[in-house]
Amino acid sequence: KSVPAQLREILLHPQTIYLHYILNVYTFIIYKYPMKSISLKIDDSIFGETEEILSKISMPRNRYINEALDYYNKIHKRKLLEKRLKVQSELVSRESMKVLKDFEDIDYADESI
Repeated sequence: KSVPAQLREILLHPQTIYLHYILNVYTFIIYKYPMKSISLKIDDSIFGETEEILSKISMPRNRYINEALDYYNKIHKRKLLEKRLKVQSELVSRESMKVLKDFEDIDYADESI
């Protein structure tokens, strides 16, 4: 079938191609990152402050909460990693001191010979 010239012109127009690209990306994102619905109870003062900020920055409440949770998760992941590293560092430090003491004992044993 032949596509009429006017329709072909519309379909090949750069804005139409760009629109198709955006729709494909947007659809892909929806399927790749599905959203979960939750019920959330927020203190009145926090809600009021949040609404005031959102009205000034023109951001949807859902996006704002998602970004806030993402940021908070990163902070806590970092704190958990810090705790693990401290524990591991202490273990390595103790083991290093044992090895150092063993080398000192070897040195002192060699001197007594």
